[in-house]
Amino acid sequence: MVKAHRAALAIVSTLASSLPALAQDSELGRVREEMKQLQRNYEERMQALEKRLTDAESRAARAEKSATQAEQSASQAGRSASQAEETAVAASRRSGENAFNPAISLILQGTWARTSQDPNNFFISGFMPSGGEVGPPKRSFGLGESELAVTANIDPFFRGVLIASLSADNTVEVEEAYFQTLALSKGFTLKAGRFLSGIGYQNEIHQHAWDFQDAPLAYKAFLGGRYIQAGMQVRWLAPSPIFVEFGAELASGESFPGNDRNKNGAGSAALFAHAGGDIGDSYAWRTGLSYLRTSARNRAFQDVDSLGNSVTNSFTGRAKVWILDGVLKWAPNGNSTQQNVKLQAEYFRSAQDGTLTYDDSMLAAPVFGTLADSFKARQSSWYAQGVWQFMPRWRVGYRYDALRRGSVDIGIVNNGLGPTAADFSLLGPYNPSRNAAMIDFSPSEFSRLRLQLAQDKSRMGATDNQVFIQYIHSLGPHGAHKF
Repeated sequence: MVKAHRAALAIVSTLASSLPALAQDSELGRVREEMKQLQRNYEERMQALEKRLTDAESRAARAEKSATQAEQSASQAGRSASQAEETAVAASRRSGENAFNPAISLILQGTWARTSQDPNNFFISGFMPSGGEVGPPKRSFGLGESELAVTANIDPFFRGVLIASLSADNTVEVEEAYFQTLALSKGFTLKAGRFLSGIGYQNEIHQHAWDFQDAPLAYKAFLGGRYIQAGMQVRWLAPSPIFVEFGAELASGESFPGNDRNKNGAGSAALFAHAGGDIGDSYAWRTGLSYLRTSARNRAFQDVDSLGNSVTNSFTGRAKVWILDGVLKWAPNGNSTQQNVKLQAEYFRSAQDGTLTYDDSMLAAPVFGTLADSFKARQSSWYAQGVWQFMPRWRVGYRYDALRRGSVDIGIVNNGLGPTAADFSLLGPYNPSRNAAMIDFSPSEFSRLRLQLAQDKSRMGATDNQVFIQYIHSLGPHGAHKF
């Protein structure tokens, strides 16, 4: 195209030089002027075309260079992505390993005790001994129940918990060891293993979180201190404006008031329902109703006959326990750090039906040998307590416990088989009670010091005046306590 333009320009130049004869003609001058203008226009267009050609060649070169650089960058980006993926996998692996590191906590407890009655001879008159650790702590200095807890999420679906109890007599007991679901829908949660039952209010609270040094008499008489079982539990949290929860449990039933029957199937069943909510900004409440049904086979306990001899009795049959509980809390505008009040009460009713066996055959001179007949007991108990944090770190509290012997029918006595009512402490006309007052100081959320005074009338004819000084220290991460 450029060569054609140059040829045209040469022709125009030739024509311009061949017209000198017409120089005097005006028309010829105008033609010449037009031809010069045409020549200038062609030159300008040719320069513009040459510039466009040069620019196009330059852009093509830059494009080729950019394409080469882009290819190199893409290759480098691919290598970087591969390295990033490897780094992410390694980081994920490290994170996964760390995620399985469990939270470990330790609760240290100890007491100094002074009692007017021998703790080794503790019993509750008119009620079957549970065999649990329900008596006062040993006199003088002693270790309390310490707890070692290990908890962690197993995966996105399960959580695992192990709590071992270290007793003062150098024994270790698995208090809780269970898994719990994390991903069930529609408000359901499943727990399986060994755990504190959901019946009542205080039963699920670990000892170090109690407001008093020991459990109420109702728990001691009817649940052996607290009800721990191996089994499974399902809970359902209702989608309601207030807290509404229902639960059911199936378990082996080896804990008092049942025992290990060495039998297939479930040995106990429990149902419970809880409801709660807020009243304004300063009050919160919770109430509940629970039912426990279990069985026992040859559940033995020691008794004393009318002559003071030790006799072995045993119970075979069914035991049922109903519990009604309620809690009310107050904190000004919901701020419990300065002041707060907690009122707590529970009512228990127990029913046992079966066979009672009387056995004095182990005596040097047996009187009646082994006898068995019907047994029926309807008994109840309640307690009420209040705790007031009157200033930061300081609390005072009072609790009253009452047991009601109710009605106890022993066929061996009613049918005149030999032993009389004096040979059974269960038939003693006595209603045990207890008063306890405490004051505690918490230097921080991880430690507590407590002084407790109590007047214990669990034993007929003997009042036990008690003084306890208790320390509780928490080491490591520890989950929040229940309401």
